Amino acid sequence: MPVPVPHPRTVVLPHQAGPVDDACALTAQVAGAPGAGDATDRGTDAPEIEQRLSADHGPVHQGLTLLLIGEDPNSHVPDMWDWAGRKVRLRTARNLTEAERLLTDDVHCILLDLPPAEPADRADRAAGERGSGPGGGPGGGPGDALGMLRDVLRLAPSHAVLVLTYETDAERAADAVRVGAQDYLFRDELDGAVLSRAVRYAVERKRADLAQRQLTESRMLAQENARLERGLLPTPLLDGSDLRFAACYRPGRSRALLGGDFYDTVRTADGTVHAMIGDVCGHGPDEAALGVELRIAWRALTFAGLCGDELLATLQKVLEHERADDEIFATLCTVDISADGRRAGLCLAGHPAPLLARAGERPQLLPYECGGPALGLLPEARWPRRQVELGGSWSLMMYTDGLIEGRIGEGNQRLGQEGMAELVGRQMESGLQGDALLDAAVREVRDLNGGELTDDVAVLLLDRR
Repeated sequence: MPVPVPHPRTVVLPHQAGPVDDACALTAQVAGAPGAGDATDRGTDAPEIEQRLSADHGPVHQGLTLLLIGEDPNSHVPDMWDWAGRKVRLRTARNLTEAERLLTDDVHCILLDLPPAEPADRADRAAGERGSGPGGGPGGGPGDALGMLRDVLRLAPSHAVLVLTYETDAERAADAVRVGAQDYLFRDELDGAVLSRAVRYAVERKRADLAQRQLTESRMLAQENARLERGLLPTPLLDGSDLRFAACYRPGRSRALLGGDFYDTVRTADGTVHAMIGDVCGHGPDEAALGVELRIAWRALTFAGLCGDELLATLQKVLEHERADDEIFATLCTVDISADGRRAGLCLAGHPAPLLARAGERPQLLPYECGGPALGLLPEARWPRRQVELGGSWSLMMYTDGLIEGRIGEGNQRLGQEGMAELVGRQMESGLQGDALLDAAVREVRDLNGGELTDDVAVLLLDRR
């Protein structure tokens, strides 16, 4: 990503960000004046400028700090002043051990003073470029002239690094930038103005590099989330069925990744429609990945002809072998709807009971008493299948507990299943159906909670009209 060279009168360092006006320009003029020094050397001009800066921009921040790393402790670095007229503080370290001790959070830039390259080093570098010398190849070795720079970059990955060298080592200076330094300077022509401008450029370029890296990481995270979402929330396979399908998913406010909520719906060759919804305890990529595995396993086992207790027992074995911790469990609700759409078999594994709304009737929760424990809690658990009469026209809503655990108002009272049934009933009476019904229900639950829900919400709706 190309970064423009900052103008010395307008660009400020990250910790000094603020409006740039004539006061800043005046400070820059004073800082660049011949013989300029710190506040005590410049008499009353600097304090007056700082008072004007404080009045216009708020408190003046602490000045810039540089860390010089070099074998010569008496190495001369020209005096510099920051944009507020403060003298730049300089720390010196002879080696990495000292540098690590001096590299505190207030250091903004590292100046790495490279010793002059010996003739043998130049020969090694030339041989390395041909692929035959001891200094060649990435990572270098004992003959690697830039090994010190690589060590500094590993020690301070978020700091700007400037390399100081001699004009006779121009080739090595260019290599330093390719390795990871922000810029290089020749000692032969170094002065305060050049160094000050180079430091500002290096800090701004490093900040831009870090921002670009964060943007890239965010894009990669978004792609990972998209892949997880496709795995957790697949396209239903309902070809040949007269049932209508709708689904809604909302992540909890505390996570950027999807949680462990998942669902699926398929139609088998005998015309039976199978639906499921589940929730892996916990939140994060591991739980989401486990949810994807359980969903895919459920789909494969369903197409293989398993259902009810046999299917859930097999899913529990999958969970036990794939979970990262023995404390991980998953709740699950499965429904298999007959080919004529009038009856269904229901199995609950520690999951909230679905909501059934028949034509002309208020929505009602299906019986929960026949349910079994969540998957992963009891090794020899059983999950009885209960037969449910649906009727000719109906809506069946399956959901995760994020929909019913939101608060109502200021207190600690939860919406609960009864409150959710009443809420959905009102919206059905107003004529809402399908996706519009689910979106309105989740939106009202969120409003009752006073903001985004803390847990993920997944809702699946099957209709027969």
